[in-house]
Amino acid sequence: MRLSFLSAVTCSLSVLAVSAPSALANGPGGVIAAPPATTPAATTTAPAVRTFPVTARSRSVAYKGPVFIKTPAGEILPYQPTSATSASVTPAAAGAPATGGVVAAPASEAAASPLTAELGPVGPADTGGPLARPELLVPGSTARYVDGLAAAPESAPAAVQQIIWAGNELIGLPYIYGGGHGSFISPGYDCSGTVSFALHGASLLPTPEDSGEFEGWGGTGPGQWVTIFANGGHAYMTVAGLRLDTSPANDPSNLEGPRWRPLRPGNQGFVVRHPVGL
Repeated sequence: MRLSFLSAVTCSLSVLAVSAPSALANGPGGVIAAPPATTPAATTTAPAVRTFPVTARSRSVAYKGPVFIKTPAGEILPYQPTSATSASVTPAAAGAPATGGVVAAPASEAAASPLTAELGPVGPADTGGPLARPELLVPGSTARYVDGLAAAPESAPAAVQQIIWAGNELIGLPYIYGGGHGSFISPGYDCSGTVSFALHGASLLPTPEDSGEFEGWGGTGPGQWVTIFANGGHAYMTVAGLRLDTSPANDPSNLEGPRWRPLRPGNQGFVVRHPVGL
């Protein structure tokens, strides 16, 4: 009986001796295999946001590349500057926004083919409001100066294209102090009225703003596509590389009224704002 008990104890100790290393290996005091090496998560860098320059030394806005026109049906066709397209200055119906597109030129403008960079002011009898104009497009991401109008870049957001096409509807209208503030439809426009109309064309502005109000409008600093410059006495904007302004400052044409112009060499004295998201 005593031998049987000693045999049982010896067997139990043997089992413990055999199983101990395995148990310790899995316990907190044992030696365990090192965990597999982990690869550090790859860090991704957000792509740089391109912001169009708002100053330029050159006053040249010449462009010789391909130009296209977007038809009312949405087709993109090569642009042919003829008297029926580039010289189109038919005022839109008073009280209603211009719709854009190609319209026939009045007899008084028929000889102006194509529209030149020296677009003069429209006569008093023709100042009924914004002017229907072709919706021009150019390849790439930079707006171009074509026959006195701005051609929108094909890769720009739709809102940027609409701002440009709306701005084209004012080219050739005279400067009128307060124009474009009582209503978006006016026989002429002042500086902030011009900026307001262009932004309204992209449904970004429900009512006109004056230059002082633009100092606090939208987001701070330059925009990716659109930048507004404002102070208590003047406002203008740059859109995809062109400047929409009523002031002839730094513009070889030296003509007043709403028109597309070269970028200025500096924009000192203005608060810089932009439409949020653009």
